Amino acid sequence: VAASSVSIVTLESQKLTPILLSLRRGQASVSYAQSLVGAPETRLTALDNGLRVASEETGHATCTVGLWIGSGSRYENEKNNGAGFFLEHMAFKGTKKHPQTALEQQVESMGAHLSAYTSREHTAYYMKTMSKDLPKAVELLSEVVQNCSLNEADIEQQRAVVLRELEEVEGNLQEVCLDLLHATAFQGTPMGHSVFGPSGNARTLTRQDLVDYINIHYKAPRMVLAAAGGVNHDELVNLAKTHLGGVSFEYEGDAVPILSPCRFTGSEIRVRDDGLPLAHIAIAVEGASATSPDIVPLMVANAVIGSYDLTYGGGKVGKTLLFCLNVPFKLCPLEAVYVLKILTTSSFHIQHLSSRLARLAVDENLCHSFQAFHSSYSDTGLLGIYFVTDKLHIDDMMHWSQNAWMNLCTTVTESDVARGKNALKASLVGQLNGTTPVCDDIGRHILTYGRRIPLSEWDARIDAVTPRMVRDVCSKYIYDKCPAVAAIGPIEQLPDYNRMRSAMYWLRF
Repeated sequence: VAASSVSIVTLESQKLTPILLSLRRGQASVSYAQSLVGAPETRLTALDNGLRVASEETGHATCTVGLWIGSGSRYENEKNNGAGFFLEHMAFKGTKKHPQTALEQQVESMGAHLSAYTSREHTAYYMKTMSKDLPKAVELLSEVVQNCSLNEADIEQQRAVVLRELEEVEGNLQEVCLDLLHATAFQGTPMGHSVFGPSGNARTLTRQDLVDYINIHYKAPRMVLAAAGGVNHDELVNLAKTHLGGVSFEYEGDAVPILSPCRFTGSEIRVRDDGLPLAHIAIAVEGASATSPDIVPLMVANAVIGSYDLTYGGGKVGKTLLFCLNVPFKLCPLEAVYVLKILTTSSFHIQHLSSRLARLAVDENLCHSFQAFHSSYSDTGLLGIYFVTDKLHIDDMMHWSQNAWMNLCTTVTESDVARGKNALKASLVGQLNGTTPVCDDIGRHILTYGRRIPLSEWDARIDAVTPRMVRDVCSKYIYDKCPAVAAIGPIEQLPDYNRMRSAMYWLRF
């Protein structure tokens, strides 16, 4: 799922961040402030048809280029839900100019990687390749988006593939739980649609449905050609004019599709299955939209709660050090100390370096994992906590999760916020590791904000967050609000909805 929640930076074993590698080798490292100042500029140009071209040049030998389109499951209805996901599969079955075999040979001969994804509001087709092959990459991407072959034989073949994927998704209980959360939270609105669509639609979608979807949504003003790496912006603009200048910007009968407003409903959906070993549970309230000024305080609040996973290993002390930073405990003690020096500037006691919920999770064996998330969309969002636990700790984990929310609304401290801000900054920098994440960031930002928000601006907005601001914003979105709850598995112990609702406020005297 394409969710825009804040994920804390992860350092995999044997795959340390550049700054850790440099520390290990005794080399000089680039400071966080230097990385902000040295970030390349993102250039933006609009073509005559409204298509926007954005790029960030780094001088690397490789680059990622792609088309980001403002369409997704939110633009679908009950009849064609899943059309965007189906089209994503058809993209690799060839175009009118390049049959499937020829397309695959072209991509392989460049040593490139062609991929695509669909989310609730965005669709992306992108390619990672050598910088010298940028012209060919743009040509192939434009062909895939504008001239997908969509012949009946390929559609039937991909129908079977999509149905198999839907079966596989059923086994991903986190995916299923979060889809159910959207379905109940935004019931009766297109935001409640799954990106994959129901299996019934996958069986009945026709070629005409796919053609209609493309004709309605694949319009130039809703497209961004984004690139990052060894790219020249002027060259990219010329390529866009050549291959994408003819993309239509007119709608049939001037019927410009308008997003229907979302409506959040406090509600629950329970799928009890005592045959499953663990319960997967998500609780959420309506969050801020991507363009809301409240988005940054909520991101800091989520970083304060942090995340935890039982598979991190290590002892209680080691876990206490690094829970909220979401750093696996496969680092040697010296490396762990370096991580802490990099990611925190406060001198408070070690026990205050992790969130209270993370410490409780290990001390009381509350859960196998949990994660605070915030999925933000153009006009709404979901702010929540997702956790996996055994059937005997559901009540306790739900209690302490809601307690963590109440603490954010009432008693969050200066040290909590300082730790959350440092973790959030590390996350934002860590997520932009490589040309593909940067290119994705550019494409989504242009579609959402109309510009690329630089890291320095995020840094300034994060620095401006105060404990009072966190308390006020969290009270606005969380305190005494009706939550949406989705639960799967052996959930007999999950509290009654009214009890969970009553835990959304404190009786204070």
